[in-house]
Amino acid sequence: MTLPASPAEALDPRPLHARIAADLRDEIMSGSLAPGAKLPSTTQLKARFDASNATIQKAVQLLKDEGLAVGRAGAAVTVREKRQRTVRPATSLTPAADGGAYPWLAEFAEQGRAARSTLLAVEAVAVAGDVAEALGCPEGSPAVCRRQLISVEDEPAELVSSFYPLDIAHGTPLAEPRRIRGGTPILLAELGFPPRRGVDRVSARVATREQYTALRLPGDLPVLRTLRTVYGDDERPIEVTVMVKAGHLYELRYEFTPE
Repeated sequence: MTLPASPAEALDPRPLHARIAADLRDEIMSGSLAPGAKLPSTTQLKARFDASNATIQKAVQLLKDEGLAVGRAGAAVTVREKRQRTVRPATSLTPAADGGAYPWLAEFAEQGRAARSTLLAVEAVAVAGDVAEALGCPEGSPAVCRRQLISVEDEPAELVSSFYPLDIAHGTPLAEPRRIRGGTPILLAELGFPPRRGVDRVSARVATREQYTALRLPGDLPVLRTLRTVYGDDERPIEVTVMVKAGHLYELRYEFTPE
């Protein structure tokens, strides 16, 4: 005979080990369980969640698979030292100094982390959906798309797709399959389209198949999707970028001054 679900199970039908992992994940990501700290023992977790030893082990294994906890069988499991990476989106709009690294790369270097960008493709595409809307053009309009994968310490971190109106990109390095020295803000300014303002729209979503594979996601976890529109003079959209990163490993930091 199947026992009726408890009120908690009726509201949250996930398996118990997934619910336990969710609570521990939140404590890790918020800092309640600090980097390097030991996870509560199996005995403590069994008592806290009224769960079996096997269920606790499945929950802890999820956290290990996600890179949030480290440890081996028979040893204490600890919170990963570099638990969550903070990204300041404004740095990606800042041009690189002459001969210097991109500001976002320099920021990772200051944290002792090696980061790099791999150009995946440069191609003409037909834009649709919110990208077309952000560019201010009809569905199916042509644009140049530059796709790259950002890696941190040899782990895929962010999938980036940047779109440029054809009349801006055609015949320029934007449409060529090579890296752009100094970054696109400098090149856009040189082409007569200096970036003046950026607007981000951030949402949490279930990963697509492509995102799941490219970012090597460990399970059914959300991704953070940022749709950034960069405006030039006269509020013309000159660049639209879609940035996707693992939601359990990254947080976005925005700074602003109340008016």
